[in-house]
Amino acid sequence: MKHPDKLDSAYRVAMPATLALLLGTAPAAAQNSPVTVAIDATANVHAINPLIYGVAFASKAQLNELNAPLNRSGGNNMSTYNWLVNAQNLDFDWYFESYPQSSANKGAEADSFVAQAKSEGAQPMLTVSLIGWVATLGAGRSILPSFAVSKYGAQCSVDPYDSNAGDGVKTDCATDITGNNPADAYVPDSPAAEKKWIKHLIARWGTWADGGVGYYLMDNEPSIWFSTHRDIHPIGPHADEYRDKVIAESASIKALDPGAQIVAPEEWGWDGYFYSGYDQQYAGENGWSTFPDRQNEEGGMDYIPWLLSQWKAAGHPVDVLSVHFYPQGGEYSNDVSNATQLLRNRSTRQLWDPNYVSESWIGVPVYLIPRLQGWISSYYYAGTPVAITEYNWGAESSINGATAQADIYGIFGQQGLGLATRWTVPAGNTPTFKAMKMYRNYDGAKSTFGDTSVSATVPNPDNLSAFAALRTSDGAMTVMVINKVLTGSTSVSLNITHFAASGSAKVYRLTSGNAIRALPNKSWSGGTLSDTAPAQSITLYILPK
Repeated sequence: MKHPDKLDSAYRVAMPATLALLLGTAPAAAQNSPVTVAIDATANVHAINPLIYGVAFASKAQLNELNAPLNRSGGNNMSTYNWLVNAQNLDFDWYFESYPQSSANKGAEADSFVAQAKSEGAQPMLTVSLIGWVATLGAGRSILPSFAVSKYGAQCSVDPYDSNAGDGVKTDCATDITGNNPADAYVPDSPAAEKKWIKHLIARWGTWADGGVGYYLMDNEPSIWFSTHRDIHPIGPHADEYRDKVIAESASIKALDPGAQIVAPEEWGWDGYFYSGYDQQYAGENGWSTFPDRQNEEGGMDYIPWLLSQWKAAGHPVDVLSVHFYPQGGEYSNDVSNATQLLRNRSTRQLWDPNYVSESWIGVPVYLIPRLQGWISSYYYAGTPVAITEYNWGAESSINGATAQADIYGIFGQQGLGLATRWTVPAGNTPTFKAMKMYRNYDGAKSTFGDTSVSATVPNPDNLSAFAALRTSDGAMTVMVINKVLTGSTSVSLNITHFAASGSAKVYRLTSGNAIRALPNKSWSGGTLSDTAPAQSITLYILPK
């Protein structure tokens, strides 16, 4: 590379502007239509639950850097966790193998998870098995497969590290092996057996009131056990099966810890909100025209509303209504083509907008958070929190994935979501990880976005979204501006009412340069702060009281 003193004059002129753009400080002329963000500090005021910034399976270092308040131990594998031998089955994710954890001590994996979360001030969420079987191990803590080639014959695929562990599909690679013996890799389970684990957890960590484990997840994505765990539950669970299992398990846990928070139904996605596991399997095999549970057990009701009504009739077994949601149009991928980036920008509307039709096989408005809150109001106890305990919009290594994540966090707070845990933690060197830090640790000193949401409206959130919140600790207003456009800068005016009309705001920005940078303070007066937002950028303004 040339020495800077020897650069051509054209480069000497261009370099400061180029560096300024990379740093996000250039007052370049806007190329897109200017945007006004209307902020009213007295409108739509409600608390933001910090538990919306949760994660899953985060390490101690990740919990610390993200200042994460909630850490979830969930997913398919945890459906079959056996605390007595510290093992779990890897289900269809990996050849249906019952696999040992590193320690042979009872409950070691879960205890380590709880200890790690608590050491960083995060609440742990643990999955309690309801499926009826939990993993067991062979001699010397050896792996046990559900579909051993030696017992069930040659199969489509085998574990590359263990040729005896098959995938449970015949050599035509189309026909599932059926009639296997669950006892090949599991032992029976029940609420009475799980109760021993809850007693262990309480003895080790205390009750909810004592600061122990507070959140118990009622298994994982039960309506698709017939797929993910077809070696032990080949028929999708009927609506009443899951209803009754949750009631029984909740009673068992609350008898030991009345304050424990029971989280259900942990459904996988769109079809799981409306149809039981039995109906999804039956309808899928019969042209999606007949739904036996819906027509018989549920009296024509949608599945989750029916569950809520049944649980309400049984008392109050569930404390948090939880689902999973992944966008279904290809966003949950590493695809960063222009078309997918633009779709990613739009499709976060599925979380809140009743007028946005999902651009996927779903093909209807999702408006997930208001829909779930409405179900709570109609069929359960008002005020019951709603949780999204798995979600991911993909492109973690791209600034497009980062703007989507920042938008999602803003939506969660604005819509009054109760809890959320992202699946899973992006690598620390990615823009998406840093987008999460913009809300929870933007300055490295664990300073956060505000905890009281106030009104912030924009003309087109597909291009630029914004969220505002007051911060109780110092009275500051925090405003997150997410410029999603793929090219060109955008002139932004924050028009602020019912707050300080003038002052000097701190500014932090994340761009495709992949670094959170503190920019020079930005003055505002007459209730208006003006700035220029680079393409695909996330900017946080901290306006002092």
